[in-house]
Amino acid sequence: MEEKGLSWIAFSAGPLHVTGAVLMTWLVMALLVGASWLVTRRLRARPGLVQTVAEGVVLAVENAIRAVMPEHTGLVLPFIATLWLFGAANLLGLVPLMNSPTADLSVTGALAVLVFLSVHWFGIRAAGLGGYLRHYITPSPFLLPFHVIGELTRTLALAVRLFGNMMSMDLAAVLLLSVAGLLVPLPILMLHIVEALVQAYIFGILALVYIAGGVLTQREIGLARKAT
Repeated sequence: MEEKGLSWIAFSAGPLHVTGAVLMTWLVMALLVGASWLVTRRLRARPGLVQTVAEGVVLAVENAIRAVMPEHTGLVLPFIATLWLFGAANLLGLVPLMNSPTADLSVTGALAVLVFLSVHWFGIRAAGLGGYLRHYITPSPFLLPFHVIGELTRTLALAVRLFGNMMSMDLAAVLLLSVAGLLVPLPILMLHIVEALVQAYIFGILALVYIAGGVLTQREIGLARKAT
């Protein structure tokens, strides 16, 4: 069987095919679960270095969310924090013989669908079903089709943007390593790491902005109208 990136089939269970992208995703999930368990199994009032770093990461994520959604920070914190932590998968392209699962469109598409569903879920939880559906016809019912088209297109753009960036980054890393090997300049590898982290951050912040638009209550919409 010819392998093509992450689309090669690792094994099958009836009609279900598990590809390399799925295996890489499972690997990242297992690493995140294991790391979370190790960090949180012995929390102390006087934290050590590892606990201090972990608490700093959580606090930084919480502050970033609070800057966008001050009244709903606790509601979306677990989801957005998980998206940002999963962004560590972008770094797997630097490991020899491995690829970033986000370099596969099926993975980024699944992440985009999760964001799409989460917008409605958090919106309904925050404003109620009626209040949430009302924003589709605000300020005019004639805007309903445009709201729907906008949500679908931004979901597609979210998936394609991350996939395109990560695929191009992985291809560039492979070409550099194949041509120069260990002589690849360190600044170029550092640039790859920075770009991978930036792409993870952008995906998470876009998800946060989309969710923030979905959880606006009618009172907040009214205040926004008055402000403009």
